[in-house]
Amino acid sequence: MSGVSSLKAHVRVPASTSNLGAGFDCVGVAVDRWLTASVVASEDGKTRSVTMERSGAVANLALPAQDDLLHVGFTLACAERGRVVPKRVDYNVSSTIPVGRGLGSSAAALIAGGMLASESLGLGLAREDIAALCAQAEGHPDNAGAAVFGGAVLSVKCGSGTKADAYSFSPLQVRPEIALVFALPELEIETSTARAALPASLPYATAVAAIAKAAALVQGLSTGNATMLAYALDDVVHVPYRRELFPGYDSVVVAAIKAGAFGATPSGSGSGIVAVAPIDSAARVGAAMQTAWGQIGQAVEVIVGAKPVGGATSLQ
Repeated sequence: MSGVSSLKAHVRVPASTSNLGAGFDCVGVAVDRWLTASVVASEDGKTRSVTMERSGAVANLALPAQDDLLHVGFTLACAERGRVVPKRVDYNVSSTIPVGRGLGSSAAALIAGGMLASESLGLGLAREDIAALCAQAEGHPDNAGAAVFGGAVLSVKCGSGTKADAYSFSPLQVRPEIALVFALPELEIETSTARAALPASLPYATAVAAIAKAAALVQGLSTGNATMLAYALDDVVHVPYRRELFPGYDSVVVAAIKAGAFGATPSGSGSGIVAVAPIDSAARVGAAMQTAWGQIGQAVEVIVGAKPVGGATSLQ
């Protein structure tokens, strides 16, 4: 992540899906959709100025540039190194990551901003630093770990404080014959809304089942064990409380399983649903999910056969 002390930088950050059922707030997978951003920073001008040109999935984002998560990430990185944000900061950002669909658009923006600051100002932040900054800002590390490091990642806050050494990011193995299938409706679910649906506590028996399911997810992804994956994708921690936020959720999940998926679950906090399926069943699963949602009048975008991709990179 360290870079030359120029005032320009150009980076690319992938989308990410998180949770995959039982891996709540700790499992993420980098997905082949991208946010690309550049910055030119200087001390020109008499007053502070932040500008942003947006295109693609963020073209219509009605948000002042200084409040955009891209600039938030930039500011957090500067603060991490005790650096004052330059007087003038001009961004150009393009994204193919849909907003509010459960593909980590917020994490991608935060990470891109942190990387742009590190690269353009020579802050020398490591990947772990960038991931920790994003995790701290979001309140959970799952998307951050996947988007920074790529592939499937187990991301855990295992220490106190906010620095990189409070977090651990470890790669997870995913069998090559396993594919992800996304059905993304034209419906936005705010992360805050999904979080508000969660209970303050869980019964002991539910917690015990959740531990077993989380272990089954890791084992199932690495071996392709269908029984383990089906068990893990049938979450008991967050899905029972969030499913009502998804019109037609149960019918879409049932359709995916009948078409050959091991199971299906919200992608992140939604509104997208992700199915985990054998790669030779992926097309059927995607079509079935699209049909199920179509029956209640919900148009969806389907991504079939998605595989884990690499993490964030500098394009300098």
